[in-house]
Amino acid sequence: MKKQSGKCGSGVSCKTVKEDIMKSSTQDKAEGTFHELKGKAKEVVGKLTDNPKLKVEGAAEKVAGKVQTKVGQVKKVFGK
Repeated sequence: MKKQSGKCGSGVSCKTVKEDIMKSSTQDKAEGTFHELKGKAKEVVGKLTDNPKLKVEGAAEKVAGKVQTKVGQVKKVFGK
């Protein structure tokens, strides 16, 4: 879709709704995947080093990443 030129009523540049949706949902999915991987790595390191705090922290970050990935998927479906 084409970008609209000029200013919107609020003084910010106008973009099509589709472009904003794609960026937001894609960004959520990418960040969610990153946090899942980071959490899994922390979890494994916590297990290997017998560090229960790091293991739990990794598990929590992995779950948060999964949630963020799902949020991105839902945004894409509903167009938000």
